[in-house]
Amino acid sequence: MNTTTATNKNLTAEEVQTILQAQRDYFASNATKDLTFRKKKLEQLKQMMIDHEVAIMDALHKDLRKHEFEAYATEVGFVLADINKALKNLKSWAKPRKVKTPPFHYVASSYTKSDPYGNVLIIAPWNYPVQLLLAPLVGAIVAGNTAILKPSEYALHTSNLLTKLVNETFDAQYIKMIEGAVPETELLLNEKFDFIFFTGSTNVGKIVYQAAAKQLTPVALELGGKSPCIVDTDIHLDYTAKRIVWGKFINVGQTCIAPDYLLVDQKIKDALVAKMKFYMKEFFGENPKDSEALGRIINEGHFDRLSTYLEHGDVIVGGQTDREEKYIAPTLMENVDLEKGIMQDEIFGPILPIIEYGNLRDAIDFVNSKSKPLALYIFSKNDKKIDRILDETSAGGVCINDTLMHMANGHLPFGGVGDSGIGAYHGKHSFDLFSHQKAVLHRSFLIEEPIRYAPYKFSLKIIKKIMDWAL
Repeated sequence: MNTTTATNKNLTAEEVQTILQAQRDYFASNATKDLTFRKKKLEQLKQMMIDHEVAIMDALHKDLRKHEFEAYATEVGFVLADINKALKNLKSWAKPRKVKTPPFHYVASSYTKSDPYGNVLIIAPWNYPVQLLLAPLVGAIVAGNTAILKPSEYALHTSNLLTKLVNETFDAQYIKMIEGAVPETELLLNEKFDFIFFTGSTNVGKIVYQAAAKQLTPVALELGGKSPCIVDTDIHLDYTAKRIVWGKFINVGQTCIAPDYLLVDQKIKDALVAKMKFYMKEFFGENPKDSEALGRIINEGHFDRLSTYLEHGDVIVGGQTDREEKYIAPTLMENVDLEKGIMQDEIFGPILPIIEYGNLRDAIDFVNSKSKPLALYIFSKNDKKIDRILDETSAGGVCINDTLMHMANGHLPFGGVGDSGIGAYHGKHSFDLFSHQKAVLHRSFLIEEPIRYAPYKFSLKIIKKIMDWAL
C-alpha cells in the first residue's frame, strides 16, 4: 500500500474552512445524532482496524520499533476494546438521566439529556499514534459529533496509513484526517470548533488552551508531567521491581504515565535496585540493543534531549546510546541534580532517576513541590501509609502496587489535574466528555402556584420557609 499519497501538503485556511463548514452543515442535518448511525460508524471503525491490523502494526514498528505484542496490547487491541464497550453500552449511555425535582416545582419531572457538542477537533501525539488518536475518536462518534483529526507528523508511517484508511472509510463531511505539522495545527486552531481534544506536552497544551479561549471553545487536555513512584519498605520486592521495570520501559519510556522518578525508602533502595537490574536483564537480555521487545526513540531531537540527562547524575546501569539507531539503553540513575532537566522536565524516555527518602513526610513534600502529575504510583502493603499519600497528594490518577494498569480499566476516568490536564475519558467517561449535559425541567399544566407572581402578596418570612423546605 502506498501511504505517501495520504498527506495534505500546503493546506490553506480556505481549505480548512471548507472542510469545517461541510461538517457543520452535516451536523446540522442531525444525521450524527441517530443512535443507529453512531453504531454503524463505530462498526466501520472497528472493521477498518481489523482489516488493516497487520499494516497498522507494521507502521508502528517502522515509527517506534514496537513489538507486535506491545503494538496490539497498547494500541490496536486497546482501541478495539473501547469500540466494543461503546457498541455494547451506547443505548444505555445515551438515555436521559432522571434527577429529583423539588416539591416547590409541583407537578414536574427533571432530567439531563446528553447532546453532542457538534464539530470536534482531535489533536494526537506520536508516542501512541493509534490509541491516542482513535480512542478519542470513539468518544466523539459514540456521543454523536463530527470530527477533524490531526495526527502527529513525527510518527510518519502511522500518520500516513491512518490518514489513508480513515479518509477512505468515512465521508469528509463526517470525519476527516488532516496531516501536517505546526502550520496545519495553527490553521485548525484558528477556526471555531465546538470542542477540542488535545493530547501532548504541557507547553503545547497551553498554546491549545489559549487558542480555544479566544473562541470560548471547551477543551480536554491530556498532558503529562513527572509522575512519581513512591516505594515503601513493606512491599513484595520481586513484584514491585518487575512492575516498575515494565511500566517504565514499555514503549522505551515514551509513555505519558510512565514512572518518571522513584522515591524509595533508603532502607530498601539497594535491594530494589538489585531486583530491578535482574528484571531489566530478564526482559531485555545482556545487550538490550538486540532485544526485539525494546523500541526506539522517535527521532534525533528527542534522542539528543534524553542523552543530556545522562550527564545529570550517576548511571547505575545502562546509559549506552547509539544516535544512528536512536537507541538509549534502559537506564537507572542516582545522585541526580534536582535543578537540572532530568528532574525539572518530563523525561519521556528510558531513564529512571532513583531518589532516597528517610521518612514518608519527605517523600510527600517532594511530590507536592512539583506540578500535579498525570499519574502517581504507590508501592506498599501498609494501608495507613497508602491512605496518607492519597489524602496528602494530588494526581490525575493513582495506581497502587502496579504501574500503568489503571489506564487499562475502562470503568475508570483517565485524565489529569492542574498542569497534567483537564477532563477525563475512556469508556462511558468518553461519552460524557464529548457530550453536553443539557438540563431539562418538564412542567405540567395541572397546577399553578400564585406565590411567585407579582404583586407579591406573601411575606418574605413565608417564602423563606417554603424555599428552606422545598429546594
